[in-house]
Amino acid sequence: MERTLSIIKPDGVARGIIGEVIKRLEINHLKIVAMKMMKMDTAQAQGFYSVHKERPFFDSLTHFMTSGPVVVMVLEGENAITKYREIMGATDYREAAEGTIRKDFATDIEKNVVHGSDSPETAAFEIGYFFNRFELIV
Repeated sequence: MERTLSIIKPDGVARGIIGEVIKRLEINHLKIVAMKMMKMDTAQAQGFYSVHKERPFFDSLTHFMTSGPVVVMVLEGENAITKYREIMGATDYREAAEGTIRKDFATDIEKNVVHGSDSPETAAFEIGYFFNRFELIV
């Protein structure tokens, strides 16, 4: 079994589609083993997205991610990282496959509803960033 991090971004929370995202995870056999709602402050968002700090979109992204509450989850399942990335769809929602979360709900490249880890190494960092071992269901 593999684990990955999922974030329902401020646009998804504000639009009331948390349940729809979770439904899509569950019907695709991704088990939620940890979940919480939180509002990131600037330091948390900058630390989480530090890999992008030299990119031109860094300030805009961290500002957006602090604009409202998010739902962070740890998902578990067979090939969870790949499976979740398929369910999310391409980062640019205009290129996302039909039926994906981003194709169905994103409104621009930044307000694309969800975030997901892109590798096992990234997943380990991201899960540890938001959850301690006592918060994870074994």
